[in-house]
Amino acid sequence: MKKPALRLLACVLATAAAVAAVAHGDVTPHPIDTTGLKALGSDWVPANPYRGDAKAVEIGADGYEHNCAGCHGLRAESGGVAPDLLKLDLDCLKIAQKAKKDACLDDTDDYFKGVVLRGKKTSEGRFTMPAYDSVFTQEAVWALKSYIDSRTLEETGAKAN
Repeated sequence: MKKPALRLLACVLATAAAVAAVAHGDVTPHPIDTTGLKALGSDWVPANPYRGDAKAVEIGADGYEHNCAGCHGLRAESGGVAPDLLKLDLDCLKIAQKAKKDACLDDTDDYFKGVVLRGKKTSEGRFTMPAYDSVFTQEAVWALKSYIDSRTLEETGAKAN
C-alpha cells in the first residue's frame, strides 16, 4: 500500500516541478516574421513609422504573444511581473496639441526601442529583461510597438491623433 502512495506522490511532485519550470513560458527569443511590412533598411528610424498600420499591429500581436506575454501579460495586460506596457504612452495621449503629442510619442518610441534592443538590468547588473538586438529587426521592434500602441488606445478609448 505504501508503494502506490509513494508513486502517486512522486508523480505529483514531478508534475508540479515540470509546471513550475514552464510556468513562465518559453523565454527563448523568437524572430518575428515581418513579411508584408515596408522594409526600413539598416539605419534605425527615430520613431515608429508603422503607427496605426493594421498589418504592423497584426504582426506585432503575434510577435508579442511569442516574446513578451510571458512577462508583460497576455494582450499586454500586465499581471504585475513586469512593467505595464499600456502605460508607456498614457501621458502623451493626454496632450491636446498635436505637435507636442507627436513629439512625446516619438520619445516613448525611442525609449521602447532602446529597452527592447539593450534589455533592462538591475543596479547589480542582472538582466530583468533580455536584450533582443540580435533577434529583432527594426521592422519587428516597430511592429511590437504598433501592437502595444493599439492596445493602449483600445484600453483607454483615446484617439491616436
